[in-house]
Amino acid sequence: MPSGSIEPGSSRGYVRWSICALLFFATTVNYIDRQVIAILKPTLQHDLHWNEKDFGWIVFAFSSAYAAAMPFAGRLIDRLGARIGYAIAIIVWSLASMSHAAAHTLWQFAAARIGLGIGESANFPAAITTVAEWFPKKERAFATGMFNSGSNLGAMIAPLLVPFVALHFGWRATFFVTGGLDLIWLAAWLSYFRKPAGHPTLSAAELAYIQSDGAPEAAVQVPYAKLVTKRAAWAFICGKFMTDPVWWFYLFWLPGFLYKAYGLNLTQLGLPLVVIYLSADAGSIFGGWLPSFLASRGWSLNRARKCAMLICAAGAAPVVSLLWTHSLWVAVLFLSVATASHQGWSANLYTIVPDTFPRKAVGSVVGLGGFAGVAGAMLVAPAVGHWLDFSHGFYGPLFVCAGMMYLSALAVIQALVPRLEQAEL
Repeated sequence: MPSGSIEPGSSRGYVRWSICALLFFATTVNYIDRQVIAILKPTLQHDLHWNEKDFGWIVFAFSSAYAAAMPFAGRLIDRLGARIGYAIAIIVWSLASMSHAAAHTLWQFAAARIGLGIGESANFPAAITTVAEWFPKKERAFATGMFNSGSNLGAMIAPLLVPFVALHFGWRATFFVTGGLDLIWLAAWLSYFRKPAGHPTLSAAELAYIQSDGAPEAAVQVPYAKLVTKRAAWAFICGKFMTDPVWWFYLFWLPGFLYKAYGLNLTQLGLPLVVIYLSADAGSIFGGWLPSFLASRGWSLNRARKCAMLICAAGAAPVVSLLWTHSLWVAVLFLSVATASHQGWSANLYTIVPDTFPRKAVGSVVGLGGFAGVAGAMLVAPAVGHWLDFSHGFYGPLFVCAGMMYLSALAVIQALVPRLEQAEL
């Protein structure tokens, strides 16, 4: 059977997809915790007297900690494995999330965001490493798209859950509620997750399918000094540096944009944000499915992956039309397409790493790229805050930059890795 074909799942079993479901829910609670402060932004600005610059520095505190911790998080996952490494990370970010409830000053909020950034930095290295362990190459983009769609579910749940809790119990209670969700996931993870060869419910047929790409690589940790000499690593790093800040801009500033441009209050934000992030969910799944579909039609891995990324990059561009849009729901349409395109792009960008590196190096490379992506977001966040204060809330140029970034990033990736193939380590 051709390497790109997809056999019926019933002949092999579905345990690997239950592992993917755990990754999906981890990413969901990750983004709920991350999104709370964006939903509460107008309330916090009113109660604590923040301006846009203050909020920009709060985002900077989170993103700088996330960026600084990401390479260490990737290394931790490579060293301890996904089961233990993921568990440690979610304990840290759950406690940090709850600690926001005790904050009263800007600097106390910043300290809580730093703790959250450190803990959450391990989510994607752990998840991508798990996908590399549990899925053959032909399914990795789809599995990545599936678990990555949890980020959009989290962004949808937050504008529904946070206002309800804040209005009935106060905004401080929201941090306890959302942080508590993490601990529920932790119990499920520790009780169910094992490596494929040691999982008690995995059939021999499904294990053989998971290992169909060949024998696992030797468990040898690859030095960072060697990884950064590889063009594939730089393709991932540059892609993340250029496009991650766009997603962070959407994540942290969309509620404020809808409040500023269309006068939506805390109770009115829910439906537009749900539509936007539901669309992003669909984009994540479609973007992950598309390369597998093209591969099943005989396309090479390189051609299928790059074509999917081109479609997503082109789909992100029309958000520049927000410069001339005055209707709320037309704006929601453009934002929905943009966020869907980003998530489809992200699913394929992440999958470049297991496409080009052995499993033991995946967490480290994802950590390097994650550092680069969040470093870009860290630099952009204060600039966005200063610009919005200076321009009195004029978002137009920010959406122009956001729309054009993906095609530029794809050009850089293509220049660095004209063909996707395993790096020699």
